[in-house]
Amino acid sequence: MQRISCNIASVTPLCDTVFKVILTPQHPVQFKAGQYLTVIMGEEDKRPFSIASSPSDTSQLELHIGASVAESYAMQVIERLQQSDNIEVELPFGDAYLRQESDRPRLLVAGGTGFSYINAIMDTLIAHGDTTTTFLYWGCRNRDAMYLAEKANAWAEQLPHLTFVPVFDQAEEGARQGTVIDAICSDFVGLGEYDIYIAGRFEMAGAAREAFRQHGVDEAHLYGDAYAFMK
Repeated sequence: MQRISCNIASVTPLCDTVFKVILTPQHPVQFKAGQYLTVIMGEEDKRPFSIASSPSDTSQLELHIGASVAESYAMQVIERLQQSDNIEVELPFGDAYLRQESDRPRLLVAGGTGFSYINAIMDTLIAHGDTTTTFLYWGCRNRDAMYLAEKANAWAEQLPHLTFVPVFDQAEEGARQGTVIDAICSDFVGLGEYDIYIAGRFEMAGAAREAFRQHGVDEAHLYGDAYAFMK
């Protein structure tokens, strides 16, 4: 684990409730795709966020932080970043990192800003020319909340081995409506052969595990940081 001071390069809104943060560490950092860092607000107050950038770029760290007035935990971090020139972080954390050596097909599952975790994994796979069959399901409230939909759609257009399925809580013309978990369970008869990477709210990850068990998931190949905090 490294503790490092970072210059705050930019804090940019991606939509009404999500900010892209670019941090420039004082020296190159090492981590694995899918790991996370903690922003040090105080010695007893360290807040975790997925690293959205690929570890192949050691010169910067990208975060996607979902924050609004109603979500003070994350908004306090955004306000600190907006008001400061630098911040300390600790990294890397998490065992739900990309198992790139695996030849099993992949299912990537994101809820909201859980896409930041998937973004790091996808950018890494693309950089290494990986062509393993991959399904990406991203669930959001509505189209406005799907803050990097253009990037995900571009991946699907450019990569024959990738299928991207956006799912929305609210009705959106021409799109799947409901929960991302229900969409997956509807589309797959069995999940036993897949490496599954999942990020989102804890309750979403917990519900996904229960549902996926009914579809034969091999839990040794179900990766999500939330599970380290669940029984």
